[in-house]
Amino acid sequence: MREMAVFTGNAHRAFAEAVCQHLEMPLGECEVFEFSNENIFVKFLENIRERDVFLIQPIVPPVNTRLMELLIMIDAAKRASAGRITAVIPYYGYGRSDKKDQPRVPITARLIANFIEVAGANRVLTVDLHAGQIQGFFNIPLDELTALPLLADYFHTLRLPAPTVVATDVGGAKGARDVARRLDCDLAIVDKRRTDNNERAEAMTLIGEVEGRDCIIVDDEILTGGTMVSSVRLLRDRGARSVYVSCIHPIFAPRAYDLLDTKEIAELVFTDTVPLRQPFEHVPTRTLSLAPLFGDAMHRIHTGGSVGELFL
Repeated sequence: MREMAVFTGNAHRAFAEAVCQHLEMPLGECEVFEFSNENIFVKFLENIRERDVFLIQPIVPPVNTRLMELLIMIDAAKRASAGRITAVIPYYGYGRSDKKDQPRVPITARLIANFIEVAGANRVLTVDLHAGQIQGFFNIPLDELTALPLLADYFHTLRLPAPTVVATDVGGAKGARDVARRLDCDLAIVDKRRTDNNERAEAMTLIGEVEGRDCIIVDDEILTGGTMVSSVRLLRDRGARSVYVSCIHPIFAPRAYDLLDTKEIAELVFTDTVPLRQPFEHVPTRTLSLAPLFGDAMHRIHTGGSVGELFL
């Protein structure tokens, strides 16, 4: 069996170190830096010939720089004769651009998939893509993990007496329904309207009953926080006893730290797929680590085991 090797770029080194700690192996030595002309340079500082190489790099801000780091790392590994290259992408940037929903716009999520393939990746490992069809954009094997069981397990430990899981839109209802099933509780949906590309959405109405209940909002990612805050206020206006906000990918644009840092939210729960820009001051937060899940999946890929069995 090929020897396993794990490397990372500059996107989220702490996450890569946590994965390697779970795997009980060292993080590989690799130089990834920019010259003064912003050209990116990559050099593996150890032999990777015929090794099973895993490159951990979420596509997070600065998105285009981190994407180029990943692509150049893949190319460098290919030219160093790696036996197999797996791009481990905890957050898939440009995932929201997954379809043509306006005239004369790109499908950038597909373009990124093409980049990764052409660079030389043999397979991809990721978690909770923004849309399931992104899997089909790849012509190489892709394993998509999910953090929803981890979120459900955490909220189960809180022993909330009357929870209701809330989806912030119809598109997120499937994931929220899965969490509601695991918690054996009701589901509600916020109907919202997005009118343009200004990253703002207005929460319109509520489908479901929340009066006197502890509400758990489940979303795949939070960017500006505008939709989330309007959803929280809507639930409060409808008589919710408390509102917990959770997401898998805490993208958190600078504006989000102001909007979400409110006592109207009982707790803000997210995973560590994305590094935080800064801490919150008022709202309680909880970070759930996905490093063990990624570590287990990488071990199964390396040994030829079933990744799907992780969720049975």
